[in-house]
Amino acid sequence: MKLARSLILAFLVAAPLPAAAAPEDEDRFLGHMLTLVQSVVRIAAHAETPQESLRAFDEVLAGRNAGVNRAVMGLFDEMTLDMSSRNRDRVAAIGRDLATLGRKDMQRQPSVEPLRARQDLNAMGLRYYDEKQFLDAVKRNDELAVELFIAGRGVNLAGRDADGRSALEIARDNGNAPLAELLARSLPAAR
Repeated sequence: MKLARSLILAFLVAAPLPAAAAPEDEDRFLGHMLTLVQSVVRIAAHAETPQESLRAFDEVLAGRNAGVNRAVMGLFDEMTLDMSSRNRDRVAAIGRDLATLGRKDMQRQPSVEPLRARQDLNAMGLRYYDEKQFLDAVKRNDELAVELFIAGRGVNLAGRDADGRSALEIARDNGNAPLAELLARSLPAAR
């Protein structure tokens, strides 16, 4: 939720800027800020999975959300109204760099400690080192169990089932693109 913290920080830092402005300017500024906050809250509230939430935030940070884009431009215009064009360009460059950093941060996988993942698998009746159980979880599209097997670091992610298919191949055959993507990212680099 670093994006939410960043928006709140931006609000706190920028809130005093239009203090000398007319009431309608203040209302416009607040409206832009509320649009941003509402977008973040909506994503968090309506995402079914953490991956879905990350994809939605990535869309925002990549500039593919028209409402957020309008709000950001409105805030930018309000905040930089009295700046020289040189300083305005520098603030815009900083904003682009911050969005790039945010996207990089969003793409990082949330880490689950291996011990915790192993405990969670055990609580589910699964053994963290059992490749057959791992492949069975992939076959039944059990994303939670697969994530825990990956985090538990007890199975060979490139292992194959009795038919010679890898977990990645099974996920692709099942048409489960998010699971296939997770497995592809988690496989060790080829030597």
